[in-house]
Formats: sequence, C-alpha cells, structure tokens
Amino acid sequence: MRTLNRPVIIFTFWLMLLVTAAAVADDAVTIRVYNDGADDIVVTVYDLNAQPPGAVLASQRINGFAWVPISVTADAVGSGHVKWTARTADASFHRCGYRDRNGLAKDDSVRVSAESRCVEN
Repeated sequence: MRTLNRPVIIFTFWLMLLVTAAAVADDAVTIRVYNDGADDIVVTVYDLNAQPPGAVLASQRINGFAWVPISVTADAVGSGHVKWTARTADASFHRCGYRDRNGLAKDDSVRVSAESRCVEN
C-alpha cells in the first residue's frame, strides 16, 4: 500500500481550503430591505462587495412597514455589505435617510427609513 508524503498532504489540504474559500466568496446573500416607517419611501441599495460596486435596488418604492428581498454579493467570509439611501415618496413631506451596513448574513433585515432633513450636496 502506498503512503502519501507530508508535503503532498499539506498541499492538498491548502488547495481544498482555497477552493472552499473561493466558493463562499462567489455566493450571494439574500437579505430583506425593510421600511420601518408608516410613510412610503423610495430606496436605492448599493452592493459594496460587487466588483465594481453597484446598485442592486434602484429607486424602488417600498410601502410603509413592507419589505423587499434582494441578493447581494458575499465577501470572503460569506457576509454582505450594502449602502442605502432613502427619501419619502410624498413630495410635500420631504425627508431623507442613508446608512452603511456590513456583516450581513442570510435572511438579515436592513431597516431603511427617511426621517432626517434632506441635505443638498
């Protein structure tokens, strides 16, 4: 019976570890974008793990206390990273909001709101 030498075993172990890490990095993370207020809002969500980073939800209207499922790119450890902006859908009561969320796991909720005064850049 043949036996494998130690360098071959170590090389095989590291190769399997590398393949597993690459598979996790290519997976998507499904999350919920949740409007935690009563007012309808218009939301844009950016996937910051994507190469290049880009919008996965663009100017989507979300009714009060409703949610929308989205998929974002997982990083090397399987977590999502998003940045969102929101504004009220009602032009007569204009409010805004934004935030960055990192470390998102499968089925996490990202609460979005538009409760701050809008600032022009």
